[in-house]
Amino acid sequence: MGQPRSERGLGIALVISAAVAWSTAPFFTRLLPFDPWTILFWRGVFAGGLISVFLVLMQGRAALWQLVVPGKGGLLVASLSTIGMVSFIPALQMTNVMNVAVLIATQPFVAAALAWLWLGEAATWRTLIASLIAFAGVVITVGGVHAGADVDGLALSCLMVLAISGMTVVVRRHRETSMVAAAALSNFLGSLVSLPFARDIAHVGGNGLVILAMFGCLQVALGLTFYMLGSRLLPSGQASLIATLETPLMPFWIWVAFREIPATHALIGGTLVIGAVVADIVGDARKREGAETASS
Repeated sequence: MGQPRSERGLGIALVISAAVAWSTAPFFTRLLPFDPWTILFWRGVFAGGLISVFLVLMQGRAALWQLVVPGKGGLLVASLSTIGMVSFIPALQMTNVMNVAVLIATQPFVAAALAWLWLGEAATWRTLIASLIAFAGVVITVGGVHAGADVDGLALSCLMVLAISGMTVVVRRHRETSMVAAAALSNFLGSLVSLPFARDIAHVGGNGLVILAMFGCLQVALGLTFYMLGSRLLPSGQASLIATLETPLMPFWIWVAFREIPATHALIGGTLVIGAVVADIVGDARKREGAETASS
């Protein structure tokens, strides 16, 4: 029997909710006048703490042992996630939000390429064509930036995409790994790595802590929890693609809150990337509907 439509609909709703939560990262980053390492430290503390609470509620206190002994797969997932996190916040501060958002949108295609190289998972022609279109969008976006901070921000964004894509493939390889525990561990590792470089820890007041707590709990903890619950009800490729809906939402929140208008080259490149992602999602949905109709 096929998967019930109600489960599929719930999965899509949960992953969309995760994308909305994740897209608020630039908004929170702009509200915080601290160095990126201070932001990463406190965000990791609050996010790791809340995810640990979720872990206990879902699996009991014994599940906390997974934070101490995560296993090979869990440690690799947590390490790659940590690299992605410590690259993300500095990237948002070094370059335009739209530049980061466009590169994030290529993550499903990078993950597909890594999965093909490592696991032998063949991508469809539709995904390959969408990848070429997305790559063209990235070239247009990168080709319009200036030397200096923009280049550093784009380099960190690329490192983040590679790390998160690698994490996605590792999760597929080690399906027994508890992603919830790995997510909590990665946040704590991110805090630990950030601590020696965090210059503004002593200057974080009450208002700053409130914003940092909202950042960690809403953007990271809830976003990841929604994604983990939703991705269990959807094919991993589809869940990853739906999650890229955060891309157009990231500059949207910045435009609403700060009236920052993306550059023309970023809008053109972003349109190509988002168009490729949406076309791949629609094509996959139509293919599955056709298969279901043929089998009924």
